[in-house]
Amino acid sequence: MAAKGGAVGFFDSGLGGLCILDAFKELCPHESTVYIADSKNCPYGNKPADEIVRLAERHTRRLLKRGCKMIVVACNTATAAAIDTLRAEWPDVPFIGIEPAVKPAALRSKTGVVGVLATAGTFGGRLYNETKAKFARDVTVIATVADEFVELVERKEISGAAAERVVRARIEPLLKAGCDKIVLGCTHFPHLKPLIEKICDGRAEVIDPSDAVARQARRVLSARSLLAPASAKPSHVFIRT
Repeated sequence: MAAKGGAVGFFDSGLGGLCILDAFKELCPHESTVYIADSKNCPYGNKPADEIVRLAERHTRRLLKRGCKMIVVACNTATAAAIDTLRAEWPDVPFIGIEPAVKPAALRSKTGVVGVLATAGTFGGRLYNETKAKFARDVTVIATVADEFVELVERKEISGAAAERVVRARIEPLLKAGCDKIVLGCTHFPHLKPLIEKICDGRAEVIDPSDAVARQARRVLSARSLLAPASAKPSHVFIRT
């Protein structure tokens, strides 16, 4: 059972979900947070789904023991593999997941070609494929696995010549294929957004879903009367495996 006065819990395979945490803290400054960065098991993208489910259940138990009232699965791969299981196992706890922003990209594309950067686990998930089938039938979606971006972010190597070579190798083919929207489908990738935008040089819009996830989290807290009062003094806990 979610604790009304508790913190909002977040977990990710590492540091990637901090972009969502930051967006949430800006939108909900009175909320306390607990963030688990599972760097020990990073990356998730190349792991079997059952292992990701096991890790997600472990993080959920840890966050609930700390009294968290809502849990944000701040990882595309973990959302794809585990969120249905988490919701079934803890039906009273609100879970917020994340999926690549294919819908807005498809609706706003003028060239009819959209690029999505994510992990293999995300591309294999139900949410991504259902959204793509529903909203991207009239556009070409180029799915690009970019696991090496996760490693760059975990090393905090988000700029410089070496990082630019790695990122450019994934972005240039998308631009040459006519993509005018590039979706960041992993929570690690927004940390590379300035570099990606530099490479795009105005040729494509880079879509980061962090703010949309934060807004959804706030909507759910409000709908369930779980928002912290304006008088609350928030605390923020960071746990790294």
